[in-house]
Amino acid sequence: MPRSNRSRRRHGAQADPEPLDLARITAGMKRTEQKRSGTWMVQPSGAASAEKVYTCPGCGGTIASGVAHVVVWRTDHFLGDDAALFERRHWHTRCWRIEP
Repeated sequence: MPRSNRSRRRHGAQADPEPLDLARITAGMKRTEQKRSGTWMVQPSGAASAEKVYTCPGCGGTIASGVAHVVVWRTDHFLGDDAALFERRHWHTRCWRIEP
């Protein structure tokens, strides 16, 4: 008897949904972090969106293009949000994590 290529599932039935992975969901989201130096907005930058070479202010090393990292700016800049965004910096994720 020839093999059938039709699905054995009932029409309209769906497979079990994939369980939610909170770490994966929040990985690309902006967040606010409190450090000794103030309150900071932190936004992860994935490897696919890292197209330039940056200098990490934490270690002074370079962040090569294609390397995931974080972009950081102050939330309480005295000249406002536009100035804060203009002064944002790209950090290695590890360097930012150990920054006091």
